[in-house]
Amino acid sequence: MAKVAFIGLGVMGYPMAGHLARKGGHDLVVYNRTAARAEKWVSEFGGGFAKTPREAAAGCDFVFSCVGNDDDLRAVTIGPDGAFDAMGKGAIFIDNTTASAEVARELAGKAREAGFGFLDAPVSGGQAGAENGVLTVMVGGTEADFARGRPIIDAFARMVGHMGSSGAGQLTKMINQICIAGLLQGLAEGIHFGKKAGLDVEKVVEVISKGAAGSWQMENRHKTMNAGKYDFGFAIDWMRKDLGICLAEADRNGASLPVTALVDQFYKDVQAMGGSRWDTSALLARLER
Repeated sequence: MAKVAFIGLGVMGYPMAGHLARKGGHDLVVYNRTAARAEKWVSEFGGGFAKTPREAAAGCDFVFSCVGNDDDLRAVTIGPDGAFDAMGKGAIFIDNTTASAEVARELAGKAREAGFGFLDAPVSGGQAGAENGVLTVMVGGTEADFARGRPIIDAFARMVGHMGSSGAGQLTKMINQICIAGLLQGLAEGIHFGKKAGLDVEKVVEVISKGAAGSWQMENRHKTMNAGKYDFGFAIDWMRKDLGICLAEADRNGASLPVTALVDQFYKDVQAMGGSRWDTSALLARLER
């Protein structure tokens, strides 16, 4: 059992911290910007809650964070009352935020100077994956820090991979989002085409999902898409944030992402339709407007 802090109790962080407490059996202290949510978590899972990230991190072996973006991450780590001020020598900070590789490398450098470890460890699997403890975790950092952090991360993960040095976890998550964007646009166009052709979409998917066209998105989202329901999973606002990170990194490394850039603009169209909080499968709504 380790002493663990978790910073950020959103739709992902709340259940992830819960698995660390119940499945992992760790002694947890949590911090959330809205204190009422931290109090609710403690009433459900036990442990304690802190008033600041610094207070949460004090004396902990491992500190997790899962916040919104680069600025939020800097705020809870190196901002006023940030967790880095309280990290002990030999402790490890594990960040589950989907952020830039640039901020991961920046914070890893500051952690190294201060004598503790840092792992960028973004996750995939959505709210359902977090609640069920079956997330995929892509980790960047030293092999030594990964070896120590892996057994703790396992509490909320089905797959954990060490992708390379600091920033590699975030770069891998970018690839994950690039692939999802293209798959969802293809699925949306396929369902749209099927409807226009007068076919039974359910029958079509039953057949093609068992062949080369099959995907997680097809298996788990085609029914809700076909029904015009888009309140499941990852919101478009967050996907556009992630795709923005991908496109910015592509500008730096020279990668060509024409489909990703196009799908990002399609998501912008859906936002203009009032679908900012619809899930990412709402690309179909744009085709059917």
